[in-house]
Amino acid sequence: MLDQLKPHPGSRRNRRRAGRGMASGSGRTCGRGQKGAGARSGSKRRSYYEGGQMPLARRLPKRGFTNLFRRETQVVNVAALGRFEAGAEVDARALAEAGLVPNASRPVKLLGEGTIEIPLKVRVDAVSAGARAKIEAAGGSVERVEGRAPEEADQP
Repeated sequence: MLDQLKPHPGSRRNRRRAGRGMASGSGRTCGRGQKGAGARSGSKRRSYYEGGQMPLARRLPKRGFTNLFRRETQVVNVAALGRFEAGAEVDARALAEAGLVPNASRPVKLLGEGTIEIPLKVRVDAVSAGARAKIEAAGGSVERVEGRAPEEADQP
């Protein structure tokens, strides 16, 4: 019965009761040592603190370059466009509604992996040469969208 459930013997231990006299094993300084910031109330230690030793993040060599102006694109392959109806207009909003990209406001790049047989009118921020050739061979068209307006980009 649920009201008779008990933990296995030895699986649960009593919490440490600091400051309950010398006989308790954690009296006087209560396991905090003597003096210093760690002995004071309210002291915390950062998870990456190494006791004054040179931290790992500073010991490791720094490599490479981070471009602060990078433009991250969401990638969609031509094969994924097969779920749209023939003649449909496919843009970032349509791709987001179909679940092919997570965010309609971020740039979309179309890549040429896979095949497509239905004609579509595709409007994306970037397109590869292979993807453009496959869509135009299927009777569709590809249009690049340069710098969408913020009010258009904000909506899902």
